[in-house]
Amino acid sequence: MSAVRKLGALAALIAVLGATPVWAKVFLTTEEALKLAFPGCTVQRGTVYLTPEQLERASKASGQPPAQAVVNPYAATCEGKPAGTAYFDVHRVRTLPETIMVVVAPDGTVRRIEVLAFNEPEDYLPKAAWYGQFVGKKLGDELSLKQAIRPISGATLTARATTEAVRRVLAVHQVLATPSAPK
Repeated sequence: MSAVRKLGALAALIAVLGATPVWAKVFLTTEEALKLAFPGCTVQRGTVYLTPEQLERASKASGQPPAQAVVNPYAATCEGKPAGTAYFDVHRVRTLPETIMVVVAPDGTVRRIEVLAFNEPEDYLPKAAWYGQFVGKKLGDELSLKQAIRPISGATLTARATTEAVRRVLAVHQVLATPSAPK
């Protein structure tokens, strides 16, 4: 192979490797996360197109607009009873995305959070115990950093992005569970 072709091949390899950070990591697939959250349950994926009124209500409840107007709730039933609903949220942490699954219990509280993918350096990824502090929380003013959710030194942007994502998910879930007010 000529030196020019070798350099061209090396440049192409660097371009491909440079496009994906070396530290980017996928921890779980959607299917694996759903099986962890709802073992032995039936999970049904839905597609909901939020109306402008629902988008406005969700924005007001969470303090920010939903990530998108098309939502895919994964409703689970175990032995004929509702077991919860999972939502997947992809958001930017610092400059790269994180994907989390937020499971909302039938009573509207957070039941579980799983990190599916984290593209920032793993040093910015909180320990599992940090995500556990969301369990049992409902949407409200206390569901924020320095209130019910403790911040993390060295992972402030991850903590903020995750807390905002959980608030968005809970707000959308609340809007979907509550019929619109009559006009």
